[in-house]
Amino acid sequence: MYESRPNLIIGFHGCEEEIKNKFINSSSTIQLSEKPYDWLGHGMYFWENNYERALQWAKDKKKRGEIKVPAVVGAVLHLNYCCDFLDSRYIQLLKFHYQLMASRYHALGEELPENKDLAYDINKDKILRVLDCTTIEYMHAGIYKQYQSEIAAKGFSGIKHFDSTRGVFTEGGPAFTGAGIFEKSHIQICIRNPDCIQGFFNPRKGFDFMKWLDKKYGNT
Repeated sequence: MYESRPNLIIGFHGCEEEIKNKFINSSSTIQLSEKPYDWLGHGMYFWENNYERALQWAKDKKKRGEIKVPAVVGAVLHLNYCCDFLDSRYIQLLKFHYQLMASRYHALGEELPENKDLAYDINKDKILRVLDCTTIEYMHAGIYKQYQSEIAAKGFSGIKHFDSTRGVFTEGGPAFTGAGIFEKSHIQICIRNPDCIQGFFNPRKGFDFMKWLDKKYGNT
């Protein structure tokens, strides 16, 4: 009953400035990430309501020489049918598919992939989420196969495919000594169905409203 996410969400995508301008000027073509270590599976990624985190991510990419001009593009998102890992039912669903996947790997005599650290990550946050990505994509593939099987058998199916995936992550080390709050904690959104992206926008700078009020009414 409560599977669909009806509200709109603001997301921010850190990227090269040239790519940002392409999204704003011509958003008809959206390229989905298919890296083997994507944290929430394959799709286009956004930081939920977190412009500063998206900008920091882009700046970090520049420091590593991966992009030239860091930038952030905003987007209005409708998550629709969302595999939301802030909802217990979807964590249990993923665990179920992990068990199926693990059994298959064992039967084939193969080692399961692992989440791994990168050398530059002093906090050891397992940035390369190969196991997580593989498990999530195994789940999506399993749902698709079930759907195809029902279509072949009955000509129709009530199975739905996830339009998006969402998760919360603690990252970056404690914000201060003894803290349970981490410096880079965030909510991440992975858009699988590009139609969930209602539109892109160029994030605007804040307006000094009090300065405007002082100027307008200060001498009256």
